[in-house]
Amino acid sequence: MKEFMDKDFLLDTETAKKLYHEHAEKMPIIDYHCHLQPKEIYEDKKFRNLAEVWLGAGDRYGDHYKWRALRARGYEEDSISGPDDDFKKYMQFVESMPYFVGNPLYHWSHLEMRRYFGIEEVINPENAKTIWDKANKVLEKLTAREMMYKFNVKTVCTTDDPVDSLEWHKKMNEDKTLKVRVRPAFRPDKAINVELSWFASWVNQLAGVVGKPIKTLQNLLDALAERIAFFDQMGSKLSDHALDVVHFAPATYDEANKIFLKGMKGQHVTDEEQDKYKGYVLVELGKMYAKYGWVQQYHIGALRNNSKSMLEKIGPDTGYDAIEDAVYMEKLSALLGELDKDGNLPKTILYCLNPRDNYALTVLAGCFQKEGVKGRVQVGTAWWFLDQQDGMRQNLETLMQVGLVAQSVGMLTDSRSFLAYPRHEYYRRILCQMLGRLVESGQYPASEMKRLGEIVENICYNNAAEYFGF
Repeated sequence: MKEFMDKDFLLDTETAKKLYHEHAEKMPIIDYHCHLQPKEIYEDKKFRNLAEVWLGAGDRYGDHYKWRALRARGYEEDSISGPDDDFKKYMQFVESMPYFVGNPLYHWSHLEMRRYFGIEEVINPENAKTIWDKANKVLEKLTAREMMYKFNVKTVCTTDDPVDSLEWHKKMNEDKTLKVRVRPAFRPDKAINVELSWFASWVNQLAGVVGKPIKTLQNLLDALAERIAFFDQMGSKLSDHALDVVHFAPATYDEANKIFLKGMKGQHVTDEEQDKYKGYVLVELGKMYAKYGWVQQYHIGALRNNSKSMLEKIGPDTGYDAIEDAVYMEKLSALLGELDKDGNLPKTILYCLNPRDNYALTVLAGCFQKEGVKGRVQVGTAWWFLDQQDGMRQNLETLMQVGLVAQSVGMLTDSRSFLAYPRHEYYRRILCQMLGRLVESGQYPASEMKRLGEIVENICYNNAAEYFGF
């Protein structure tokens, strides 16, 4: 019987151990997509106790993975995401830990305790008080920045609305003491979701930011172009889109503008109209990204806010999302093809939330490569609900079989938590496990170990540094 999560955790061959300990383990981190709050990085947030940093501050902002597991245990919502007593929330999580058997939370949580706090105890009720006291002692000095330094994080890309002032990014750009480069990422979903009730109010908010009225679609595109230029000046190198369902249909400006005007009036926008409006805007944005040499990210397949009662009670983005099963390859192909035909397709990372789509997405990405660019269009790492052993292996196996895993830009956290960086370690161990098995089963030559080690280092860090231009 193997020791629980020892130094060779998940590394089940000698080759895997060599690849991880001699190559992957030492590489820095580029976290090119996350939901950390820039203000907390700039102010070097000090957390009041383990419950706050581990589970959230009680303001409905925190780690959705943990919240969903606790809901399945039947606890009251205020003691999960809400304002209940910190120690009570902590004890609920610890008491639940043995019941997370087989869930990545069990591994993540133990990695978090070991890597951040030096706590080797198994997380269970019997050890709860010891863990609480030890961790809180460490938190007296372990601030937000120190958590990133501990994992050699070189670059972090936050997720930012076009109307954001980026005031904290500006301050961080001027802060000579900060050892991590924090870049904004442009997230213009609210400009695209013309069918939603708050579309007009957001457009008016954008008008206030740029200081110009937005009465037409061209006005909106001009305002977005102005904000992209500003984000670029602040160090942004990429955008991010939540394309829960991919919409695209060919449309003229006049057609798209009429749909924009309907949205501004709060009128019903049909699915066909969404195809035309969203497709038109995504193409125009893609052209802008290409102009600045940005990377665009398409996150596809979320079915959001499924519990209407909880949406009303605690709001959106609180862990009540699921996996969409819409068919979208034809429309995504048409969208990428429209940008590609005139040379306006920027570097693009595609993510799917439905594992069914891994092969189709990876094969489609291979249709849009470009001379002189490694992996111009590629499939990103296993995302969200797929961010676990089976999901990562399927994602990596698909890249190996019908793509080029060696060109992958690797792992990201997609997290709201400063404790999420051990997930990079989890990914790296699984990567080395899979490559090690290829060597030891005779599917890849042991004589190429030097080159394979370089490939591992590239996937962990170097590919992303080159791809994003960091």
